[in-house]
Amino acid sequence: MKIACVGDNCIDYYRETGKMYPGGNAVNVAGYIRRLGEESAYIGPVGDDTFGRAITEALMKKGVDVSHVRLEDGSTAVSYVAVVNGERVFTGFEEGVMADFRPGEDDIDFICTHDLAVAGVWGHAESALPAIRERGIPTAYDASEDPFGPTAQSALPHSVLFFFSAGDAGEEELREKLRALHKGGAETVIATRGGLGSMAYDGRDFYTEGIVPVEVVDTMGAGDSYIAGFAVAWLRGLPIRDCMRAGAENAAVTIGYSGA
Repeated sequence: MKIACVGDNCIDYYRETGKMYPGGNAVNVAGYIRRLGEESAYIGPVGDDTFGRAITEALMKKGVDVSHVRLEDGSTAVSYVAVVNGERVFTGFEEGVMADFRPGEDDIDFICTHDLAVAGVWGHAESALPAIRERGIPTAYDASEDPFGPTAQSALPHSVLFFFSAGDAGEEELREKLRALHKGGAETVIATRGGLGSMAYDGRDFYTEGIVPVEVVDTMGAGDSYIAGFAVAWLRGLPIRDCMRAGAENAAVTIGYSGA
């Protein structure tokens, strides 16, 4: 099994402690897939600076394929983070070289040697999704907290798995959102709900799954861990509910330590 993760990277910088960790949806998912014992690759740009080298070295250390990491003149993206009552709060963002990234033909050819392509709303990879799907490669997309925004909506018709964070939406409101997103073209829509677990819809049935109880240290990367666990289980052919459980189990590991 080989999964290509394309798009955003950044350094997560914790102002209070001065600690910093490689992050970004695509980088995190690639690392969590390796943690689950499967092969992954990261496709995206880093700046020619200390942070860019730190991200690339961290990926290499985890065994992620970095053959399609672009080294660009400029600064690597930085996300400023605080932890409040165990919950991570973003306090600022500098996009750096990520701002101009779009996957090229060589990137798409490489992505299509994998079993699944994973992208997200901050990764500027939406333009590549139609070509990837046309070549028979399934896609997973993370819309974060904005599934109905224009960026996520452009990816929706080309997404086999479509993830988003539901926030504090009530159950009936969430069901309506899942129906609407499925109608927009995604084959299976999955909403993460923090401590309430997750809900999914495949056009036929709704599925719910709880969390795996664990002492919360830092929720950074919880959603990305869930996506990695779900995606790996899905590629293994497991039923949706089992995929949701696999996502919850993987997320529980991540929130037990600081940083993604």
